[in-house]
Amino acid sequence: MAIFYLLCGVVFGFILSRSGAADYDFIQGMFLFTNFQLYGIIGTAVVIGVPGLWLARRYGHTMTGRPLAIERKAYTRGTVFGSMSFGIGWSMAGMCPGPIFVNVGEGKLYALAALAGALTGAAILGAVYPRIQRVMTLPAITVGTGEG
Repeated sequence: MAIFYLLCGVVFGFILSRSGAADYDFIQGMFLFTNFQLYGIIGTAVVIGVPGLWLARRYGHTMTGRPLAIERKAYTRGTVFGSMSFGIGWSMAGMCPGPIFVNVGEGKLYALAALAGALTGAAILGAVYPRIQRVMTLPAITVGTGEG
């Protein structure tokens, strides 16, 4: 099963690379409103994703044959703060988590700084989460997938 996921990740990374969705200049151009290619890519993803998600929720099954359950997540203050933090980090670094790995794979050394920043941010969130959980009305942290 791990090989399947690895292959999916490689294909996804290749698509990100070839489409320009992992290119620093394209991402900065999107945020500066000088390049609209990524808006088209994101729009295409929404047009494909919405009916795909609807079909998955209606007819989908896990690889073990159980019905697929996709739950709505609660909207909290943490959603707003996290979304703003993600957007600011994305625009500053010129990449979000997927493209970080694409850029590392392409040998772009600056992506290592973005990776270090993303890992540091995740570690800080993990350290302060218990203290901000109630203030931001965040859910309890669950560990693992719950499937064994």
